[in-house]
Amino acid sequence: MGLKLVFMGTPLFAKHMLQGLYQSQHDVLAVVTVADKPAGRGQKIQESEVKRLAQEHGTPILQPLSLKDPYFIAQLASFQADLFVVVAFRMLPEIVWKMPPKGTINLHASLLPNYRGAAPIHWAVINGEKKTGLSTFFINEKIDSGSILLQKELTVENHWTTGILHDAMLDPGCQLIQDTLDAIELGTAVGLPQSTQEVIKEAPKLTKENTLVDFSRSGEDIERMIRGLNPFPTAYCYLMDIKHQQTLLCKIFEGTFLEGVSDLSAPLFATKEGINFPCKDGYLCVQKLQLEGKKAMDFKAFLAGNDASNYRLA
Repeated sequence: MGLKLVFMGTPLFAKHMLQGLYQSQHDVLAVVTVADKPAGRGQKIQESEVKRLAQEHGTPILQPLSLKDPYFIAQLASFQADLFVVVAFRMLPEIVWKMPPKGTINLHASLLPNYRGAAPIHWAVINGEKKTGLSTFFINEKIDSGSILLQKELTVENHWTTGILHDAMLDPGCQLIQDTLDAIELGTAVGLPQSTQEVIKEAPKLTKENTLVDFSRSGEDIERMIRGLNPFPTAYCYLMDIKHQQTLLCKIFEGTFLEGVSDLSAPLFATKEGINFPCKDGYLCVQKLQLEGKKAMDFKAFLAGNDASNYRLA
């Protein structure tokens, strides 16, 4: 027969999971997503990926500013859903996650208990994990700490960016939700408490502080950071424009580590493979970058209008 669901989510990752639910035997009664907000240089009103998909299917959409708003709570209760499904959304208050009789489940992009937090895909790449995965679990009062239902392990290839890993998780994530819902409907789902014995790796929110490249670190660490922040929000550093004596922000989209001896105070220099930025144990050879006030470009286009030796690390 299928379960009656309310889906909660916002970004592209969540949209894919919602699409899978529309194609399943389960019934999506309503969607809860972030309120529309202005974004970009033109400050145009942006709708979430999840909202756009829900509109295509004619699904009722709730966009509360506060998840504790009495009117929102009443609306949510009126759907009389069996279960709530949450993917890439905000932390829910107890009055919400306790509402449905069969509970509220979450799909998280890691093998819990590792990488609890806002950016599990990014940190798996940044930290050089060879394996990661997906977990479904029952939401409780603590972030990403509820009883685990099902998990799916994925291999992370050496060259992968966060964007590639994100896309590799879409179909397995969709299937994991389907399998979890089917088990809940059949009454065979068993939630297992998360392990408290191991040292848990976290996945904190990405900020200006933890996306700034520290070139005094190992080149391998920096290369993983570049891949882990690609395509969003992008790693960055500051360069000194030697000629004009000004500091400029520089985003780095692609780079490979070259082992060697370097001087962190020396100017950048160009090769046939890219622009070499000095680091602790060699160079980060940058293939794609964006200087403040300019468009993102590959290194050849950058060198057509710039001399790499005019810049050094700030």
